Amino acid sequence: MRGIDELGDLRGQRVLLRSDLNVPLDGDTITDDGRVRASVPTIQQLTAAGARVVVMAHLGRPKGTPEAKYSLAPVAKRLGELLGADVAFAADTVGESARKTVAALADGEVALLENLRFDARETSKDDAERGAFAAELAELGDLFVSDGFGVVHRKQASVYDLAQALPHAAGLLVRAETQAFSKVLDDPERPYVVVLGGSKVSDKLGVIDNLLEKVDRLLIGGGMAFTFLKAQGYEVGGSLLEEDQLDTVREYLTRAADRGVELVLPVDVVVAADISADAATSVVPASAIPADQKGLDIGPATIELFRGKLADAKTVVWNGPMGVFELAPFAEGTRQVAIAVSEVDGTSVVGGGDSAAAVRQLGLDEDAFTHISTGGGVSLELLEGKELPGLTVLES
Repeated sequence: MRGIDELGDLRGQRVLLRSDLNVPLDGDTITDDGRVRASVPTIQQLTAAGARVVVMAHLGRPKGTPEAKYSLAPVAKRLGELLGADVAFAADTVGESARKTVAALADGEVALLENLRFDARETSKDDAERGAFAAELAELGDLFVSDGFGVVHRKQASVYDLAQALPHAAGLLVRAETQAFSKVLDDPERPYVVVLGGSKVSDKLGVIDNLLEKVDRLLIGGGMAFTFLKAQGYEVGGSLLEEDQLDTVREYLTRAADRGVELVLPVDVVVAADISADAATSVVPASAIPADQKGLDIGPATIELFRGKLADAKTVVWNGPMGVFELAPFAEGTRQVAIAVSEVDGTSVVGGGDSAAAVRQLGLDEDAFTHISTGGGVSLELLEGKELPGLTVLES
């Protein structure tokens, strides 16, 4: 996989840069700019080399036509603030505004095209349609740099087809992400511990299936833990439960035991009758959840249990919160597990998505972790052992 340094002299070259700027918005206000900040180092390297940088990205899930609420205009403003320079904004992707905006760039300047997904061809399943859109994008540039790690699992025009149309390289973020996951998947130092959370077991079936062949310990919290507890014969009250996954979970419990993998579940949980910021909570054993209560976070005994299981780890991957961390009554489990992961004397990788958001929302030190991924879905697919089209195409 080539890096930017292998593209030759970039001065005056138009570089199409696929970034991941899919940030949460409240109106025009970005509520978490982590992905924007993660895009900055590659842009700075390109502009320092004299390239004319044309950033491409998507936001949300528009249905192939422009929608004002999904405009990247607020992102262009924030990107300019972070770069300390104006970022020109094109009001379309491959139309007149894009062509004029790109043509006006001088060496070392940056432009951002409007949301790629305003053109249905970006996400088309039809190879010819995607290829046609990629060809139009390619007319705006001389080189392609892939730095949107959060989308490399998608076979989309700006991720996959564009890399076939132009000389290409991986950006700093994509290289850092792939190196971090390669280390924990291919050559982990042991003990190797993976912490999984989040709401649904079904979202992580492939991850568990793959990791049971690799890890020493698997700690499971969040809503997905209740399907495991139910599979062990416990009643889980009104907690999140996937009845259709019980047989699969029982199989995982058996496999873990057979392979000597320590699969650790909550021993106590924080429960409430409803999910709200002012809910009345109590802590109960995981084996005694009242019928009218929901488990919404791991309890203090589980926090200490998980901390102990992480204490001697040399490699840790954490993906998924331990509870409804967005609300204060149910945030402590996620906070304490995150702190325990950050204190690991070894490699600690946070697998993007809600886990990365939790680190920022809870005010934790991002530098305390070896790596915080920008791609939730991508990190899951890597942990499943899948090949990702946006990465394999860069190796050609």
